[in-house]
Amino acid sequence: MTYTPVDYDTYDFANRRHIGPSPEEMAAMLRAVGAASLDALMDETIPASIQQKTPLGWPALTEHEFLAKMRDVAGMNKVMTSLIGQGYYGTNTPPAIQRNILENPAWYTAYTPYQPEIAQGRLEALLNYQTMVADLTGLPVANASLLDEATAAAEAMTMAERSAKSKARGFFVDRNCHPQTIAVIKTRAAPLGIEVHVGDPAAMDASAVFGGIFQYPGTYGHVTDYTDQIEALHAFKAIAVVATDLLALTMIKEPGAMGADIAVGSSQRFGVPLGYGGPHAAFMACKDELKRAMPGRIVGVSIDSHGNMAYRLSLQTREQHIRREKATSNVCTAQALLAVMASFYAVFHGPKGLRAIAERVHFATVRLGRALRAAGAKVSPDAFFDTITVEVGVGQAGILAAARHEGLNFRKIGHDRVGISLDETTDERVLMRVLRAFGIDGVAPHRAELGFPEAMVRTSDYLTHPVFHMNRAESEMMRYMRRLSDRDLALDRAMIPLGSCTMKLNAAAEMMPITWPEFGSLHPFVPVDQAQGYAYAISDLSEKLCEITGYDAMSMQPNSGAQGEYAGLLTIAAYHRANGGAARDVCLIPTSAHGTNPASAQMAGMKVVVVKSAPNGDVDLDDFREKAAAAGDRLAACMITYPSTHGVFEETVREVCQITHDHGGQVYIDGANMNALVGLVKPGKIGGDVSHLNLHKTFAIPHGGGGPGMGPIGVGAHLAPYLPGHPEQTGLEEGPVSATPYGSASILLISWAYCLMMGGEGLTQATRVAILNANYIAARLNGAYPILFMGNKGRVAHECILDTRPFADVGVTVDDIAKRLIDNGFHAPTMSWPVTGTLMVEPTESETKAEIDRFITALLAIREEIRAVEDGEISAEDSPLRHAPHTVNDLVAEWDRKYSREQACFPPGAFRVDKYWPPVGRVDNVHGDRNLICTCPPLSDYAEAAE
Repeated sequence: MTYTPVDYDTYDFANRRHIGPSPEEMAAMLRAVGAASLDALMDETIPASIQQKTPLGWPALTEHEFLAKMRDVAGMNKVMTSLIGQGYYGTNTPPAIQRNILENPAWYTAYTPYQPEIAQGRLEALLNYQTMVADLTGLPVANASLLDEATAAAEAMTMAERSAKSKARGFFVDRNCHPQTIAVIKTRAAPLGIEVHVGDPAAMDASAVFGGIFQYPGTYGHVTDYTDQIEALHAFKAIAVVATDLLALTMIKEPGAMGADIAVGSSQRFGVPLGYGGPHAAFMACKDELKRAMPGRIVGVSIDSHGNMAYRLSLQTREQHIRREKATSNVCTAQALLAVMASFYAVFHGPKGLRAIAERVHFATVRLGRALRAAGAKVSPDAFFDTITVEVGVGQAGILAAARHEGLNFRKIGHDRVGISLDETTDERVLMRVLRAFGIDGVAPHRAELGFPEAMVRTSDYLTHPVFHMNRAESEMMRYMRRLSDRDLALDRAMIPLGSCTMKLNAAAEMMPITWPEFGSLHPFVPVDQAQGYAYAISDLSEKLCEITGYDAMSMQPNSGAQGEYAGLLTIAAYHRANGGAARDVCLIPTSAHGTNPASAQMAGMKVVVVKSAPNGDVDLDDFREKAAAAGDRLAACMITYPSTHGVFEETVREVCQITHDHGGQVYIDGANMNALVGLVKPGKIGGDVSHLNLHKTFAIPHGGGGPGMGPIGVGAHLAPYLPGHPEQTGLEEGPVSATPYGSASILLISWAYCLMMGGEGLTQATRVAILNANYIAARLNGAYPILFMGNKGRVAHECILDTRPFADVGVTVDDIAKRLIDNGFHAPTMSWPVTGTLMVEPTESETKAEIDRFITALLAIREEIRAVEDGEISAEDSPLRHAPHTVNDLVAEWDRKYSREQACFPPGAFRVDKYWPPVGRVDNVHGDRNLICTCPPLSDYAEAAE
């Protein structure tokens, strides 16, 4: 007998680990779809004229080969003690937080908490974050994070512009702000016609500005009381912004006590690794009267259907998806996972612990300054917290070299100074090494003396809520983190079938390297020779993304998809200016475009002209042609999404691009649906000039409960000279859009890992299976639910839209269906977007046939419950649809409903043994907005809210 070996390759990451359906399952799904093969399905779905002919070319690595390669790449980085400061500091991530939050898929695979009933855990953690920020800044309202400190400062400027009663067009910027903050503010101001005045706060002309921003402590260390400057701004009805440091605020007077209207900054030093620049959660806090003008997400307290306290996202009508071209910001991705980490850091240490860390940092800085002065060095400023500046004259290069010899990085300031910022990781040995770099032996003894005036000492309390005073034994901390994660439904429990959000597998091997110190410990502004591993990874990822997209160059700077849109439009605008087209300011955007598109265009100084959709959901070509002609030589760009937001490969995409080019415009192809293109269609080869890529969607970076994200942009060669620059780099003239040259650099490693382990062939197969999975759902549900848009051959792309509007005739809403899916153990699809009253479903390639079938079973069972309402067997008000989701309390309480407990809690598709129980009933959104509470209320208030 001849032995036949198995052909199963256990190390084939793409087909055995990432892609869900097996070959046998795919065959069954193709039969249900009615396609002869996967190739045939692609030909029926994607127009032949745009399909790429050349396959993606690189081979795949196995998981163990990839991890070995990453060890080599990590070794190319040089980990030193960076005392550069400038808004970035060494920090100790408590192991309990690293293991139970950062490395825990229950936290990093969660989606943005738009469905509050299944997000109570992360909402509580984010409410803790808001409370922490509000307390430390001394302002009553905070949001749930922004992208980075520099963009938060730019957001504060535009918030001040729309809130101030002053009619001035100027905005004052303290010259002591971090250089990257000043640069990003200038970038944001230019398209909006805001005049930026950078100068000495003591010489500010408050009558000439609608607002001003002050750095506290300053980038060179100054601790200055800005009460007088803030009063001067208020006298002219202007808004005062303070960019500040949360750790310093445990010791020094808070911005609220100075009269500040807005405070911004970064929470990075609260336990979040440096990661060569990110991701880190920025914060924003403001006075109560400004809260409705604040960008980003705000977690609030409301009640559920039983009158019990429940958390939710508040004031959603402020969001750019709803306000579109009237939006004041395009903030989409936040930094929820990093905000959660920072909030747990505050819970872990409590107010006394944070104060102890701050004192240790401050007193070490005092000792350092004393020793340097004793040796004759010129040290400034007189009042400081953790940063000092030393005048070294012509010896600057020698001092910097001596520091590097000691394994230290100082900050190079001008040609004759160095900056030194101490942090939580600074110990006695580091102080000795710093002084040796200056030729000084020994260190001054510790004395508890302040390096700033006593008048600047903080006197108010902070972090008084009981959550910051819990027993901090690790057993209790571990259980608190577990309790919160158990309240949530994330990708580690079930499929999250969200249209346009691509909630695919975030493989463990892809995630592992980001916590290695060789990647996590690098300051974003270290000398380039210390970051060669990052340079290699980013360069190779850029090359692969260029091959995938058909573009010629990439900018890795934008740290969210919306930032990518904004950066892409700024690149187009700069190109037009350089080529005599400064008057080009019209952007054509179809009604079906992503919600952030119009907001991004408005931020880039463009005038949005909306193009109609045809009845089949495509761009209305006649309307597009007419509006392009009307714009004429003012046409700057069009923004389209491909495949369309309606989930269809439009046949006319090349024609749309050609019309735009014929009128001198540039084509922006939104990359949100790139998961339907990789390996099959190159946007840069079908007429696109620029696209952003949502690496947190198509390229496997996890959503983290609402961020982190990355949105790099690919451009044609003609646009490459106009990509965003950065003050820490040379060669690119345009201003930056983010605080660091490579945005949230550490998570680029995840997308690189995904590309390396999938290989070109695996990435292409993933796209094909994503399209198969979506068509399988559409085929199985068609008839039960109308499928709203399909291509000419009856196929959808990677997502499909279920039309639930007909059910409104009998009182069943899209909300009812979404909440009922929770009882089945599923996160709802995207609700009411891009079409109100519909559900947009995107299964991704990672979901197995069994999970997809479970989802289909749940939706078919819900359709039967709707049919019972249609047939008059039960009213919508009395049905399980209206009472969903059902909690354990429902199960054990008195039962007087017209359906059984069994039907309520264990509908078809739900697991019985591993049943997910939502912690709250349906949340009352209206109550939450009318009674806005967005910091942790006292426990007594919870009881009052339930009455």
